[in-house]
Amino acid sequence: MSILKDYEDKFPPKIMDELKERTKGMADGKVRKIADATFEEYENAKVEAGESVGLVGAESIGEPGTQMTLNTFHFAGVSEMNVTMGLPRIIEILDARSNVSTPMMEIYLKKPYSQGKDIKKIAQSIKETLLKDIVNEFAINIADLSIELIFNMERMSQLEISPLNVGKAIEKTVKNYTVKRTGDNILIKAKGKDENLNSVYKMKEKLKDLHVSGVKGIVQVLPVKREEEYVIITAGSNMKEIMGLEVVDSSRTFTNDIFEIAQVLGIEAARQAIINEVFKVIESQGLNVDIRHIMLVADTMCVDGDIRGISRYGVVSGKSSVLARASFETPIKHIIEAAMVGEVDNLDSVVENVMINQTVPIGTGMPRLVTKDKEKA
Repeated sequence: MSILKDYEDKFPPKIMDELKERTKGMADGKVRKIADATFEEYENAKVEAGESVGLVGAESIGEPGTQMTLNTFHFAGVSEMNVTMGLPRIIEILDARSNVSTPMMEIYLKKPYSQGKDIKKIAQSIKETLLKDIVNEFAINIADLSIELIFNMERMSQLEISPLNVGKAIEKTVKNYTVKRTGDNILIKAKGKDENLNSVYKMKEKLKDLHVSGVKGIVQVLPVKREEEYVIITAGSNMKEIMGLEVVDSSRTFTNDIFEIAQVLGIEAARQAIINEVFKVIESQGLNVDIRHIMLVADTMCVDGDIRGISRYGVVSGKSSVLARASFETPIKHIIEAAMVGEVDNLDSVVENVMINQTVPIGTGMPRLVTKDKEKA
C-alpha cells in the first residue's frame, strides 16, 4: 500500500479506492506496474483543453436521437399502465417539462416483503382508492334532496375499508349536509332550505372523486418479480408519501418525475435521475451513446441548483452573451432588449464568434501568438 501513496494526488478518490481494493496482497513491483498503466489510461481519458465538449455531446446524442421511434410502452395485461419511451421521453426530459405525460414509480420493499410476503396486499394498500371505486350506486332522492351511497361490500372488505371510516372522510369534505349511516349504506342529506337539486347533483359528482385510502396520485399498481425480489411498479407518482411508508426501501425507490426527485431528494439526485432516465431510453432503443455526453447535458441543466431545460426559457436564457441567446430563437427580441439597456457582448464563447466570422476560442483557436516587432535600424 506504501507504493500507492505516491499516486494519491494523481487519481480521483474513487479510482484510488478501487486500486487499493484490487491490489491487496500484491507484490510492490506488480502494484507499481498496475498503477502506472492505470495512470496512463486515466490521462488518455481526460478531455484536452479547448475540446468542444458541448458540440461533441450534442452530435453524439442528436444523431442516434434521429433514429428513435415515437412509441409508448404498454405493460402486458394492464391497459391503464403505459410508459412514454423513445424520442417523446427524451424531449420531455431535456425540455425539463414539469408535467410528465406518464408518471410512474418503481417501489422497492424491505425484507421479508421484497421476497413476496403480503405483496398483493401492500400493492393494494398503496393504490389510491376513490369513493366511486367502492360505491355501486349514488342514488339521489329528489323529494328530500338526499344522496344514498350503496357500497360494494366485497370490494371494501378486500381493501379493508369500513363504512365508518368512509363516513368520517365524507364529513370532513361536505358542508351544509348531514351524514348518517343506514345499515351498510350512508345517507347524505341537505341541511339548508337554500339547497336545490342542482347543488345536490354537484355534490354527488364531487363525492365521486373523494380520496378514501391509499396514496394520492397512485392510480394503478403492478407487483413484478425482478430476479430474486418483488418490485411494485405504479402508474402515477407521489414520492414523498411513498418514502414515508415503513415497508418501502427508500434508498432504492425512484420516480420518473425529475422535478419530484429534486423536491424530495435535492438537485444532485435530480441530476443523477436525468442521466439514468436518458440512458435508459437510449439503451432501450438499442443505441449507443457514451454516458459522459449525457452527464454533460445533466450538469448543464442542474448547474444553477434548479432544473432548467435545453430551451430558450431554460439554459439558453441564462447565457451571458446576447448573440448566443439571439442565435437560438427569437433573435430580434434579444437584440432589441440588449440594445435598450446597452448590454456588452465580450465574445467569449463559440457561437458569437462564428456569427461575426472570428476565430473561435477552441482547439488551435485558443492560444494567441504574440511577436515583438524588430526595432527599426
